[in-house]
Amino acid sequence: MRRKWFTLLIGTAAVAAMALGLSAGIGSAGPSEAEQGFKIYLLPKNLGNPYFNASHQGAKAAAKELGDTITYNAPTEASGTKQVPFIDTAVRQGYRAIIISAADANAVAPALKRAQQRNVKVITYDADTVPSARTAFVSLPDFKSVGEAQIEWLGSQIGYRGEFAILSATAVAPNQNQWIKYMRAAIRKPKYRNMKLVKVAYGDDNDTKSAREAQALLQAYPRLRGIISPTTVGIAAAARVLTQAKKCNVRLTGLGLPSQMRRYVKSGCVRKFGLWNVVDLGYVAVHTAHAVIRGTVTGRAGQSYRAGKAGRRTVGKNGVIIGVPPFAFTRANIDKFKF
Repeated sequence: MRRKWFTLLIGTAAVAAMALGLSAGIGSAGPSEAEQGFKIYLLPKNLGNPYFNASHQGAKAAAKELGDTITYNAPTEASGTKQVPFIDTAVRQGYRAIIISAADANAVAPALKRAQQRNVKVITYDADTVPSARTAFVSLPDFKSVGEAQIEWLGSQIGYRGEFAILSATAVAPNQNQWIKYMRAAIRKPKYRNMKLVKVAYGDDNDTKSAREAQALLQAYPRLRGIISPTTVGIAAAARVLTQAKKCNVRLTGLGLPSQMRRYVKSGCVRKFGLWNVVDLGYVAVHTAHAVIRGTVTGRAGQSYRAGKAGRRTVGKNGVIIGVPPFAFTRANIDKFKF
């Protein structure tokens, strides 16, 4: 009897303490995000890739802010089929969400749908799967903003005046052609009316051919003021050609990796080029996963949430969220980026 009475007393005290805690929390925000401690599995296309390693840095920073736990793992080869066992492992080990850059949109979809059936939230970043296999896609910048940004990066260096050329990848590359379409549209605006596009050359994302095309542009257009190369292979090859030819007065911009371009920026041959901040991409992806787990984001267009220091993000059509804007690298910031 004494033991039952003692147990009842302890139980009553516990209930009272709980009630006191609840009443004290009325009107407050409730348990902090840090106390929730969500387990999130970050699955890039492959390990050993500087691009995804940079996204992992941002993901870790976001997880620290939110009190979440990040596991970063992937196959060594960028293969959708080889990503599937990692998806299954995340489900078995009780992760609340999977953030994946799909190496093959269709190959990973069945496994991701199985994960959803087990109440694991799925968010894609960098590269999407089919919309039915995830809640939201944290995407790269849209084509229009990337195309327009490259025109501005060059225009600001040449006084918005003179001849320029584009050194692209292949003639059929869809992303390149979309960016170029918006570049052509941009130079019809009054701000850029004194800039003249004289040639679109194609280096086929081959270093040797890209260098040869860059040399041909210099020879064919002696009054050339600048080159835009919206491809990491092309811009690195063009920077090398300009350096060797001592033609760094021809301004070069486009899309490249800091690791490729650092030497040319430090030498002064390239003043500004861009891509997107991959660190921020990982950061926004984790904040998005956290919001999906909490139910703040369900993938419906128009929903808005705060992605920490990256600011507010809004869900667009088909659950697509622009994760990061175009980002320019210069001498002032390039040493901060290792990818």
